[in-house]
This record gives sequence, structure tokens and C-alpha cells, in this order.
Amino acid sequence: MSRHRRTRTRPRRRLLSRVGSLLLTLLSALGLVCIALVVLGLVMNVSLVMFSTGSMAPTIPAGSVALVREVPASEIEVGDVVTVDRDGRLPVTHRVTEILAVDGSSVTFTMQGDANEQEDAEPYTAERVRLVLGSVPGVARAVASLQSPVVLGLLTLGVALLVTWAFWPRAEEEG
Repeated sequence: MSRHRRTRTRPRRRLLSRVGSLLLTLLSALGLVCIALVVLGLVMNVSLVMFSTGSMAPTIPAGSVALVREVPASEIEVGDVVTVDRDGRLPVTHRVTEILAVDGSSVTFTMQGDANEQEDAEPYTAERVRLVLGSVPGVARAVASLQSPVVLGLLTLGVALLVTWAFWPRAEEEG
């Protein structure tokens, strides 16, 4: 009877081993992609901006995440969507409507959200802005949840368990 049980569990163990190996390979590839994106972000000065309001809808609806690259303000043009830092307040991301003045590396310009009927109340003056390269709607909540210590702890624990399981010594199977 033990021989019968042993032959029945071998295919199950092989399947679990293959599934575990596949998961480990996928997570390794995902880890390499994450490392490459971090390095690329640092080298190319690229980061993410999350949108909580719909002032840029329908182009960038609330709940979107945009990829932005920091550039000198002298490089922006009318029609560009840029993020500008504001003292004591959250940054604002709107479309450039007019370049008012260029004074060396400092640029003064007006902006307006695509969903807004009027331009922003006052012009902005900046030396550097973050140019929006593209956006993905509906992923801001998921990205924000990755910043939670609980979520990061659970992900770390899950990966540690998977790696431990993958490298745990096993008795050699009979051929």
C-alpha cells in the first residue's frame, strides 16, 4: 500500500515543483525588471505622479498614474502637460497654455486643467518641471497600496517563503 501511495504522490510533487519553479522564475524576472526600472528612473530622472483629482480628465482621469521626467522649464512648449511644485502645497499637473516670459533658466507660464473651464488663477515660475510622458488610468490605488508597510511586509514574507520552499533540500526520488 505504501508503494501505491508513493507512486500517486510523485506526479503531484513534480507538478508542485514545476509550479514553484515557474513562480520563482516569474518573480525573478519581475525583480530584474523592477531593478532595471529603478536604475533607469535614476539615470533618466523619471518618476511617477498619482492623480487624485479629475482636473486633467479625460486625458488623465482621477486614479491614474503618470510617468514624468524632470526637464528644464526652458524646454516646455504650449500644449505640454507638466507637473509644477508649489511651496507649501501639493504639486499641480496641468497643460501649458502660454509661455509668458523666459529669464535665463526661469520660465513664467500659465496652465489649465483639461477639465477646467478657466486657466489656473496665477502664472507659475519655475526653473525645472516634470514633463508627463504618458499615463495609465485606474492604477493609482494599487501603486499607493505598495507603499503600505503591511503590504510590503506581506510581499516580502511571501517571496521569502517561496525562495525557502524552492531551495529546501529534498530527498532524491527513485527513477
